[in-house]
Amino acid sequence: MVSIRAARSACRHSFVALGLVVSCVLAAGNAVAQSAPQPDWSLADMPSQEGRIFLVTGGTSGMGYEDARALALAGAEVVIAARNPERGAEAIERIRQEVPDAQLRFEAVDLASLASVRALGERLNATLPRLDGLINNAAIMAPPERAESADGFEMQLATNYLGHFALTAELLPLLREGDSARVVTLSSIAAARGSIDFDDLQSEQSYDPYGVYAQSKLACLMFAFELQRRSESENWGIRSIAAHPGVAVTELVERGPGLDSDFGNNWARDRERYHTPAQGALPTLYAATAPEAQAGAYYGPIGENEQRGPLGLATVPSAAQDAEAASRLWDISEQLTGISYR
Repeated sequence: MVSIRAARSACRHSFVALGLVVSCVLAAGNAVAQSAPQPDWSLADMPSQEGRIFLVTGGTSGMGYEDARALALAGAEVVIAARNPERGAEAIERIRQEVPDAQLRFEAVDLASLASVRALGERLNATLPRLDGLINNAAIMAPPERAESADGFEMQLATNYLGHFALTAELLPLLREGDSARVVTLSSIAAARGSIDFDDLQSEQSYDPYGVYAQSKLACLMFAFELQRRSESENWGIRSIAAHPGVAVTELVERGPGLDSDFGNNWARDRERYHTPAQGALPTLYAATAPEAQAGAYYGPIGENEQRGPLGLATVPSAAQDAEAASRLWDISEQLTGISYR
């Protein structure tokens, strides 16, 4: 087991509001102190994950694959959940070329289908003793035309946010059985440009591909913070953490706006400036495995270049600090999915 270089530092900055003392939670509307990770944290700093069980959505490619690979290298049992079984088999084969005895399994799930999410939850609750980590990673980005999921939801909101909201609820019993279980939800620097349009949440009146993507990723960030608040109030014992990769070269552009789009052309010219998938996965892996990673925190590249800066505590957009809006979004999400965390 490789020891973490960064010593854990305790922090508590409190203030009085309505007679309550609010401790070190990044999602709070007021500035609070948190210990930052070592900016050069790498896989060499990851402690052994032997005996731990993780699920990674979208684990057949990009950063999800790198998450699954790194966790397997560290000794974890990893469930890769994605849509394509053939790609799942290929991902497992690639990882086993490096780690012949890797504990890997593939589970099919379409996050844009609540029936598929429920079916996965039923299978895992019947076959796993617990879940120590859930990485809500899978996403689609900015398809040029509005599309709807099997349940009638706008596709980006359905895949990026509502599917993960429902999946986390389905797996809550396993997470509560886990050893200091963590839920790591992927947001994006695009969340800073997002807003939750409660009057047109499904983008039926107006569809802007990038604005809708930003809304979905802001929803993911608000969910991560609200999950931590509810875990604390309900004594679920789950550590909810958010992360973003900066900008990483993955298949999101190809599968979203397309490589022949203006966005795709600009992205292709600048891709040397961006993270590889392995580099982009580091904030997620830090959140999922570092002993000092803090509940309610948001990790990602920092500094002048948030697209590819050193690891640190990411800037929380003001919209994500609105606990009232996050609670409202949570309640609406329970209504839309028909899934309750209670």
